[in-house]
Amino acid sequence: MNLGSPDSASVPGVSKYLREFLMDGRVIDVPYLIRFGIVNFSIIPKRAHLSAEAYHSIWTKEGSPLIAISRALQEIVRSNLSCPVELAMRYQNPSVEEAVIKLKARGVTEITLLPLFPHYAMSSYETAVEKVRNVIQRECPRTVLKVIPPFYDHPSYIAALVDSAQPYLDEGYDHLLLSFHGLPERHLRKSDPTGCHCLKVANCCEAPSPAHQTCYRAQCFKTAREFARGGAISPDRYSISFQSRLGRDPWMQPYTDSELVRLAKSGVRKLAVMCPAFVADCLETLEEIGMRGREIFLQAGGGEMRVIPCLNTQPGWISAVIDLVTPYLGESAAPQVLLQNVA
Repeated sequence: MNLGSPDSASVPGVSKYLREFLMDGRVIDVPYLIRFGIVNFSIIPKRAHLSAEAYHSIWTKEGSPLIAISRALQEIVRSNLSCPVELAMRYQNPSVEEAVIKLKARGVTEITLLPLFPHYAMSSYETAVEKVRNVIQRECPRTVLKVIPPFYDHPSYIAALVDSAQPYLDEGYDHLLLSFHGLPERHLRKSDPTGCHCLKVANCCEAPSPAHQTCYRAQCFKTAREFARGGAISPDRYSISFQSRLGRDPWMQPYTDSELVRLAKSGVRKLAVMCPAFVADCLETLEEIGMRGREIFLQAGGGEMRVIPCLNTQPGWISAVIDLVTPYLGESAAPQVLLQNVA
């Protein structure tokens, strides 16, 4: 299960997607009437046209890259498992309802959910899990749901990141920027079960705490450290930033657009950018980073900027998905012949 994408790159199609996405109380976490006003009278009138242009710039003959890549992933994983494998998006299509109903029709009584979000966030992982729980409760309440936890430091995921980046890094680079999706700081505080750690303790992401189990920021930093260790990248050759901020409230920093300017002005001529929070290329990687981000870097005086593709359907990522799901499946559903059709 991934986040989703508009059914079309038209203004109406994008508006429908934005409305469903932004009206989620775990995304814009304010009272319903306030959220309704913000989304329908401020964000959509101002952003729908621009967002439609952005989606149009990456649209393919197969439609949304995120959906096309996710469907390809589904088929490869399905060919490696002896159980039904369905794809769902939190917003739009293919819907959670459609996936659950298909599984129910096949007599499935136990569902294993793999949210394709490496890190925990209320606006991605949490809302995806709750959506599936609600649909199962409504459509097939006796079905057992198993949920795979965030895999931000899982060895197979880290290995897949290293394998995917290595060919690009081998071509030479001055600096590597790891750009993660951003979150409002209030989301970090809300997800802190202790209520007294996140953004309240000095070096909170390094200080041990139960809060890290649901702390997006700490998990991003852990991914970066493990990736750098696996790829033998020294700390002075990479940095971390956060993209895609929306609204006026403070978000996690440093912001990616500001970091691109800083790196260019500091003399970085050959920049590599990677987005580990996204497992499939989408608007945020292809357009926000690959197009607008590159323009920001070049206009600030940078030289060359290379964007490392997401994991998509790379063999290492297929192996990681199989590794993630296998412990949750019964013996009859475990891989029979591992890693077919991954080229």
